[in-house]
Amino acid sequence: MTVHGSSRGGFIVGKPVFPVSYVQEVSQRLVDAFHENDVKLAYECLADPFVDVNFTGTVSLKAKKSEILLHEEAAQEVLVDYEEFKTEVTALFLAAHVGNLPLAKKLLSLGANVNHKLFRGYATTATVREGHMEILEVLLNAGACQEACEEAFLEASRLGFTRHTKRLMATDMIRPHVALRALVSACCRGYVDVVDTLIKFGVDANATDRVLLRSSKPSLYANIDCNALAAAVVSRQTSVVRLLLQAGIKVDLKVRLGAWSWDIDTGEEIRVGAGLAEAYSITWCAVEYFEASGAILRMLLRHLSPNTLHYGRTLIHHAILCNNALAVEVLLNCGADFDFPIKTTSRTELRPIHLAAKLGFAKVLQCLIVSGCDINSRTAFGDSALMICARYKREDCLKVLASAGADFGLVNSAAQSASYIAGLTRWTHGFHQAVVDVIHAGKTPQSSNPSVFSPLMFTIQANEIEALKKLLECTDIDLNEQDDDGYSAVMIAASGGHVEIFRLLLSAGANVKLSNKYGETAISLLELNQNGDVFDQLMLEYALEEANGPIGFYALHRAANRGDLNMVHTLTSRGCDVNAFDADGYTPLMLAARGGYGGVCELLISCGAKCDIENARHETALSLAKKRGYENDAENVILNELAQALVVDGSRVKKHTRSGKGSPHSKVLRMMESAGVLRWGKSSRRNVICKGAEVGPSEKFRWNRRRKFDVEEPGMFHVLTTKNKEVHFVCDGGVEMAQLWVRGIRLVTRDAIFGQQK
Repeated sequence: MTVHGSSRGGFIVGKPVFPVSYVQEVSQRLVDAFHENDVKLAYECLADPFVDVNFTGTVSLKAKKSEILLHEEAAQEVLVDYEEFKTEVTALFLAAHVGNLPLAKKLLSLGANVNHKLFRGYATTATVREGHMEILEVLLNAGACQEACEEAFLEASRLGFTRHTKRLMATDMIRPHVALRALVSACCRGYVDVVDTLIKFGVDANATDRVLLRSSKPSLYANIDCNALAAAVVSRQTSVVRLLLQAGIKVDLKVRLGAWSWDIDTGEEIRVGAGLAEAYSITWCAVEYFEASGAILRMLLRHLSPNTLHYGRTLIHHAILCNNALAVEVLLNCGADFDFPIKTTSRTELRPIHLAAKLGFAKVLQCLIVSGCDINSRTAFGDSALMICARYKREDCLKVLASAGADFGLVNSAAQSASYIAGLTRWTHGFHQAVVDVIHAGKTPQSSNPSVFSPLMFTIQANEIEALKKLLECTDIDLNEQDDDGYSAVMIAASGGHVEIFRLLLSAGANVKLSNKYGETAISLLELNQNGDVFDQLMLEYALEEANGPIGFYALHRAANRGDLNMVHTLTSRGCDVNAFDADGYTPLMLAARGGYGGVCELLISCGAKCDIENARHETALSLAKKRGYENDAENVILNELAQALVVDGSRVKKHTRSGKGSPHSKVLRMMESAGVLRWGKSSRRNVICKGAEVGPSEKFRWNRRRKFDVEEPGMFHVLTTKNKEVHFVCDGGVEMAQLWVRGIRLVTRDAIFGQQK
């Protein structure tokens, strides 16, 4: 065989022969021409008799792609974009891709294979993907196979191309299960027109198909057997759901899409993961995969009751479990029973409000309260929602309930209140903070039993000053309420040392005279407190500001007890009764004497305080002063006053004559205060000025009465006159009274001679 060579080929027996490399080269140029949309070059290549129109070449193809963007409670969104990648293509695939109808027809006329499948699908797939309707028609007429038609059909349903979908359905090349898959896919993507077209072509919307369902809330990415309605609900496609319902799709189906399961015996919930729970009704699916406007759920509830039981629960319980306040609101507006209890074999009787409190869903709880549910309803064990909040440490829910007026005074079957349960669960601080926050917000916690819980007592025990100010703004607060032990708010403040709290209660008019069952008052409790002086000063200041002072507070007594000379002076100048008894039976003078405050005693006496007053315990100012120790200032002041009063007022005594030689006889002895004269008769001899006075007899008297055996008679005292005469007297009352006479004689005489001592 003779071969005539050349750079492009040779001849065999007069015929040209081209190497394989040339066929590939010209065919690749054809593919490149189509890819670059170079029509002239494309026709030149097609004119070459050795070009292979079905040649598969590699190009960098820029093709359309679609992605699903998930939203939490809104419809899935289809994002269409272009991506560029290297892939194998044919000239017909590229013609269909770019939409060049003349070249596509030319290729088909030259024998291009319409059913050549590539990595990116058939030519029919490419033309549908890019939306070229006329080329699709040409390809169908050119004999596109069933697989090519079905793949193009699915692509049309994924991109929402209604015309292409309708044309392909009209070919009778689409099998029922493929049509169903396209329907479910279009439902997921919200292509209403595509769905409508498929239904009109008779696709069974009630049939199920295994499809990939996706959701971000709750998280779902799984292949699920479902029908068109379930796919639309999970994808939150409101318009599609409306269309399907109008088309008469069945709603009494069960779908396995739930993420929650629960124990039918105890009612305890278990999160098992989306798609793993027991199959439930489509309305339950609409709750778990809730669409924000609530339109889908409302449409379904026109066909199904919200109160149908599913393993002992209704839709309202499921909406609460999913923590979806909007779904709860929709259900309540559609007639859901907000007091229906969860049915369990143990009969726990957990109602929706209890479930919301247990799970800590404050917004859901608020929806239930607004709808009018009983916020104080009880479980089978007597627990209220408040108690459940305390047990599970749900601070936000407790605030919602407290603000709505939940009763803190209730107790359960174990006699436990919400505050008591908070202590058991070691949540006292959180409980206190929640209640205080409610009070700060201007709400007063309610209690039907103050002995169980009192907002006033609670605030004071917690020493919450700002919260107390808020409570005091309320007109229905009883400042003088007492607990089971008789303690009032002001008593608790006094015993706890809460100075500012005490000040606020005092200003608000709290009664400090009340006593508890132990006989203690706020005043007596102040004395036991280490801040007693601070409290006293506070009350004294308030007494000066108010005309009558706080109820039951003895301002002058407290000032005297503190030894506050300036305050005593101020109060006495305002007319306070210097001889009044306080609640414990003491006069101001007695209290000053007990404290050893001589200056205060002197001031009180000058204002009319009586030294000889005796209380029920038979105590006097003098006896109390003596308990301080020997001759303290207070004792001296009181003794001086008693002595002066004694000698000035006078009394009957026994007088001895002739320095004890004569017989004693009775006389009335007194002193003339201004003159300093001691007097026991009218004659000048019986009106003397003393230059000395002593208790007991003189030596001369002792000698003169040595045989009378009355020399040491109790109550004897004698004076020495300015004329050096001794006069002996015997008073009733023994030595103490004799000492008082001597003291008084000396004081009056001194004052008369030298003037009254300041």
